[in-house]
Amino acid sequence: MTKTSMRWLLTIAGVFLYVGDIWTDIVLAVKYFQEEQYVWTGFTVMFILIGLLVTQIFSYAWYWDDLNDPLLNPEGKREISDMSKPGLVVLHAFGFGIFTRYYHLLKEGFQVVWTKSNGDGVDKLREVHKKLFCVATDLSMLKLFETFLESAPQLLLQLYILLGHNEVSVMQCLSVAFSFCNIAWSLVDYRRCLRRSLPYIREMPSGLPTAIYLLYKICTITSLILSYSLLLILSIYTTVALTVLWLLATIWTHLLETKFCSSRSLEFLYRAVAGVILTFTFFNVKGQDTKVAMTTYYIFCTVINIMSPSLMALLKPELQTSTLLLTISGLICGCSVLGLVCLILYYVHLHPRRVQREEDEVDDPGKETKSLARIKNFLKP
Repeated sequence: MTKTSMRWLLTIAGVFLYVGDIWTDIVLAVKYFQEEQYVWTGFTVMFILIGLLVTQIFSYAWYWDDLNDPLLNPEGKREISDMSKPGLVVLHAFGFGIFTRYYHLLKEGFQVVWTKSNGDGVDKLREVHKKLFCVATDLSMLKLFETFLESAPQLLLQLYILLGHNEVSVMQCLSVAFSFCNIAWSLVDYRRCLRRSLPYIREMPSGLPTAIYLLYKICTITSLILSYSLLLILSIYTTVALTVLWLLATIWTHLLETKFCSSRSLEFLYRAVAGVILTFTFFNVKGQDTKVAMTTYYIFCTVINIMSPSLMALLKPELQTSTLLLTISGLICGCSVLGLVCLILYYVHLHPRRVQREEDEVDDPGKETKSLARIKNFLKP
């Protein structure tokens, strides 16, 4: 099996993870409603809707940009991916933006992977592969938005309910599992797609570098979410502190003067979303040297990871010998240490360097479409 066919099959797996994550959350919201847990119902539904709404907005905006891009649409057609402008509006209004992108990626990918080329020239194949990688990268960026607007907050909410209210059900466990898997999948898929699409950065190698990167991200995110959940158990006013963290991250992103979107209003929305992402994990917002920023960020996260179980033990002494608290504290400590070790190992020894690759099927040094510009200005891992 070739790498291209494997990517196509993994895209199908990504669809199932995406659907499973949303489905478990919807079922869980219905369960809470039936149990008259209206606050939990509201938060569960809110996270689903926020993730859905934001991804639809950006998906439609990117379709619109591509439709008006003379390099992508030199003939000035009124359709893109066989969809008219009114059709795009309807699909995104009903929340099918990501599904539409998945459909076209799988459809076009199937023709490339499983259908013989019939003697197509090198230039034709290069153009097809370039288009597929751009579609896949756009989709991975949208999935990253959805992950940190829906899956990560949902994971935090369900852990808070599980740990703080002793509410355990099969559906809650499924929701936590799907959210966790969706986060892991989105991180790796986004990083690989991004690096494959940028001509001046080496493609992320598979195997050990991918595993170390995934461990670094998953462990640091897990320890931080567990710490947040303990702080929420201590006081519900922790939500105010989390809001302040989001505001600070958003302001920092704004001060960096990102230039990701084609409109000013969308740029502000993008910066707000970047603020949410930075609440859970670090990304290079502007594509520049971030050693100081990353070091500061993870020092702050380490302080939170030390502070949360310590405060829990001090303010609730009856839990000092609790198996649950000891287990959670051990997970926070272990994940934090392992995550930081993997971070150092990855960026010192395994991080792909910024070098010019030989021109391949996704490189076209003479032209830069809005799609490629979008990819270049997005968050960098």
